[in-house]
Amino acid sequence: MNLSISSFVRSLAGSSALVLDSPHSGTQYPGDFGFVCAYELLRTAEDSHVEKLYDFAPDLGAHWVEALFPRSYLDANRNLTEIDISMLDAPWPLPVETDPVIMSKVRLGKGLIWRATDDGQPIYARKLSVAEVRLRIRNCWQPYHDAVGQAIAAAHQQHGFSIHINCHSMPSVAASAATDFPGEVHPDFVIGDRDGSTANPALSDLIAKHLRALGYQVAYNHPYKGVELVRRYGEPAQQRHSIQLEINRNLYMNEKSFALTEGFAQLKLSLHSLLSMLLAIDTRKL
Repeated sequence: MNLSISSFVRSLAGSSALVLDSPHSGTQYPGDFGFVCAYELLRTAEDSHVEKLYDFAPDLGAHWVEALFPRSYLDANRNLTEIDISMLDAPWPLPVETDPVIMSKVRLGKGLIWRATDDGQPIYARKLSVAEVRLRIRNCWQPYHDAVGQAIAAAHQQHGFSIHINCHSMPSVAASAATDFPGEVHPDFVIGDRDGSTANPALSDLIAKHLRALGYQVAYNHPYKGVELVRRYGEPAQQRHSIQLEINRNLYMNEKSFALTEGFAQLKLSLHSLLSMLLAIDTRKL
C-alpha cells in the first residue's frame, strides 16, 4: 500500500522486518531550485537507478521509502545541523554542527544543502534565503525521515526486530570534491555500520559473505561508514539494525550517459538473492 505523506516522498508499507530506503535516487527537480551549473553535472549527485535495482523488494514484503527530490536540492542523509552558513543571506536561526569530522562534508560543499557538485563546480550564483532552506526541510527532509522512522517502527513492532538497509550507489572512482578520498577506486560494494554502532557486526558480516560468495568485491566501513540515516535509526541493542549499502555504478550503468548496461539484470538478481537471505534472518539469534 502506498503511504506517501509528501509529494516528494514515496513510501510503501511492507509486512516483513526488512526496511529499505533510497534517499539519493530522486530525479524530480523542483522549480524553485535555481541552480546555475550544468544539469548533467548536477545529475552526477544522483544515485541513479537505485530505485529500479530494488523495485522487486515490496513484492517480497519489504518496507520501501524513496526520495523523489534530488540529493543536491536537499540531502536527506545529512543532519539538520549540517548547514553551510556561508550560503545564506541571513543568520541561520537553528543549531549548526561544530564537530570538525561531521563538518568535513560541509566544507566540501556537501551539507544538508549542497553548495558544489562532485567536481567542485558551484551550484548557485546567489545566496539562499533562510525561508527557502526551511521550506526544503519541511517539504523534503521531514517527511522523508518521518516515513523511514514509521517503517522501522512498524517492522520492529510486528517482528521484535528490524533490518534497515540504506540503499546507495557510488561512482567507480571517487570524484575530486566528493569525499575525503578523491581518486580512490571503489570496490563493488561497501557495507557501512559506523564501526558496528548501528548494526550487529555479525549481520554486516553475513551480508559481506553473501555478496563475496556471489563473486563481488566487498569493503567494510571504508570509504563509507554510513551517515545520518543509519546513525539516527540504528540501535542494535534494541534490535534495530541499520546498514548503509553502497553499490558501484559501474556494475549496472554507464556513468557518463546514465544509461543502464547489461550488468543491470545480473546485479538485480544478486540483490534479490541478498534480500531473500535477509528476510530469513532473525537478528535476535545472531
